[in-house]
Amino acid sequence: MKLLATVFLILKLTIPLPQVEGRFDHFAADVKGGRIFVAALGHNTVEVLDVKAGQRLHSIPGLHKPTGVLYLPELNQLFVANGDDGTLKIFDGATYQLVGSIGSLDDADNIRYDEKTKLIYLGFGEGGLAIIDPAKQERVSEIKLKGHPESFQLEKNGARIFVNIPDARQIAVIDREKREVIATWHLEKFGGNFPMALDETNHRLFVGCRTPASFFAIDTTSGKAISNFQISGDTDDLFYDARRKRIYVSCGEGIVDVIEQRDADHYRLQERIQTRAGARTSFLSVELNEFYLAVPVREKQPAEIRVFLMQK
Repeated sequence: MKLLATVFLILKLTIPLPQVEGRFDHFAADVKGGRIFVAALGHNTVEVLDVKAGQRLHSIPGLHKPTGVLYLPELNQLFVANGDDGTLKIFDGATYQLVGSIGSLDDADNIRYDEKTKLIYLGFGEGGLAIIDPAKQERVSEIKLKGHPESFQLEKNGARIFVNIPDARQIAVIDREKREVIATWHLEKFGGNFPMALDETNHRLFVGCRTPASFFAIDTTSGKAISNFQISGDTDDLFYDARRKRIYVSCGEGIVDVIEQRDADHYRLQERIQTRAGARTSFLSVELNEFYLAVPVREKQPAEIRVFLMQK
């Protein structure tokens, strides 16, 4: 496939993370404060970065396989899912001191926030979404699934949640008012459906698969795939930039794929940006106009966070 020569992500700066070993997992942003939080899963810390100054501010230690992270500015609190001890730990956003913990969340993973209801959804266990009231710091309910949930997305103007369940090779559709699964969309010959993003305006769901390495655009009114093609290997994060009509896919093969949305039904690979093997975790902040890539240690090269400016 012939790619366009235009560069869509420009490397702005690199923030070194010396002594941080192992792989990374998910990010969160404090847009007003100019901070990024990244779960250093293999190092059992959350790294706090000042992306304006381009430096590390703090490292939160003593975690247990940190995975999902969520920052809530109205509470000025950071929520960190821990896969090994099954807890959701809550930290003060100013002092980084522990202020709460919710347990019984085996293999805690991705976290999402419903701004309308002020509830947190957390994927965990062999198949469930826990529903948590962050203000009260308590678990209020859960939704059963047919396997461990990976990335999931909430509609802002609707009541549905779309959930990737790789072990079942399916996407579960949840009605969050009824708190139950209302549909399942099967991927059949495709597996490893980990990352996901949502274009709610055009009723499109974007899914990255690892086996084989593929990108899907799915019609959320019917559950049918309307476009799919090969992408780089070992994808773990995928983000949609509605303003620029682009999808960014970070892949452990050492590549970020940039996909153009020509219209709701047509997509094409625009650019492949070389990174480093294992750099499969990323984050997009439309508000800060930046794309962040977590780059783990490889051979003698230390861990770092690469900060890219998104181009017009």
